[in-house]
Amino acid sequence: MAPQAPTAFFDRTYDEAMGLLEQARGYLSVLEPIDRRRLGAPEQLRLCVETMRMTARLTQIMAWLLAERAIFAGEISREAAFADQSGLSAERICMERGEEEWSGLPGRLVTLLDRSHRLYVRVARLDELARRRLQ
Repeated sequence: MAPQAPTAFFDRTYDEAMGLLEQARGYLSVLEPIDRRRLGAPEQLRLCVETMRMTARLTQIMAWLLAERAIFAGEISREAAFADQSGLSAERICMERGEEEWSGLPGRLVTLLDRSHRLYVRVARLDELARRRLQ
């Protein structure tokens, strides 16, 4: 199988995901503990739930993008890549957008939550298009 050249769109999406992943890691390792201490118990629980949801989104996005990169590099065929995986998993959890649940959470976290959700939705559309091409 001859390698395909990744598109500028793919490269921008990959770079966006990597940047968001780095920002989320920075927030979770440095700022989240500070923000958590400032919140009451119910808000701390919501913060934990939403940071886990964000982590799930970013994990799924990166796994999908890395699989696509392997396809572009000719390391694996699209058929093989999709044969043993169901694409993005945890879709029900990752697609949920709890804006009402974000009320009272730190603004910097809400920004990361929103960005991770929008990127997940975009990658889910790309996954759907890629699967249609296989049919």
